[in-house]
Amino acid sequence: MDMTAILLQQMVNAIFLGSIYALIALGYTMVYGIIELINFAHGELFTAGAFIGVIVLTALQQIGWVESHFVLTLFITFGLAMAYVAVLGVAVEHVAYKPLRNSSRLSALLSALGMSIFLSNGMMLSQGVSDRPYPQVFGLDAIEIFGARITNGQIFIVLLAIALMVGLQLFVHRTRLGKAMRATAQNRTMARMLGINIDQTIRITFMIGPALGAAAGVMVGLHYGAVRFDMGFIFMIKAFAAAILGGIGSIPGAMLGGLIIGTIEVGWAAFLPSAWKDVTTFTVLIMVLYFKPSGLLGESSSEARV
Repeated sequence: MDMTAILLQQMVNAIFLGSIYALIALGYTMVYGIIELINFAHGELFTAGAFIGVIVLTALQQIGWVESHFVLTLFITFGLAMAYVAVLGVAVEHVAYKPLRNSSRLSALLSALGMSIFLSNGMMLSQGVSDRPYPQVFGLDAIEIFGARITNGQIFIVLLAIALMVGLQLFVHRTRLGKAMRATAQNRTMARMLGINIDQTIRITFMIGPALGAAAGVMVGLHYGAVRFDMGFIFMIKAFAAAILGGIGSIPGAMLGGLIIGTIEVGWAAFLPSAWKDVTTFTVLIMVLYFKPSGLLGESSSEARV
């Protein structure tokens, strides 16, 4: 494989991995934009989506739907995983965050960490500690472009990730609920005075963000072939870095940050010692925070995060 093919292959891998990080990072940035809270349970919600996906996909495979109703199978798998985690996200907000909405930042932070541990242990007890194999519905079919191999699964995942991110952007900027979210992010007190239902807006935020994370969880399972109860931690850290890098509270920033983190990680692993790829990722993050603390696309003030 010549250098052009190698570079193209790594570019494809970077877009794929960056899209997953971006979807997870959107959950962080949406919640922070609305209530200024880092939802540390988001990694576990991502993992919960992956497990719902494998449960549903395995059941559909056993009744033969994967072969006979392939598109419908994927629709049901992603739909149920996203719906379940959306409801779980609202439950987490209602139990762990809403009672502490007017408390100190430290109280909310401790509650978020506690919920993360609770969900992680719950998945460990219910799903076990071993890797859970994912049905490989896409097989090994791939296309080659200038020597770079792109699997059907990668194409589907990237296109779906782009569709979800574009859909979110249109929702936030073109719908009434999206405008309510932006108003709440700018000034919660003024939004309440204008008649916006703040509680409803926060609930919707905790539905959309975790649902996107659940979709990313199913994508990870489909691509890597297995999931486990603690896999959310490393993805959470990378997605959190992406959200900070792009500008916490900025939806376009989360997308850009995810792609940058994915590119750095894939590029370093391909051409340099892979053991240092995580160190390099966080070194870049520290440099961005040092020179531009608000992130690449973040606001320098508290205005208009979402």
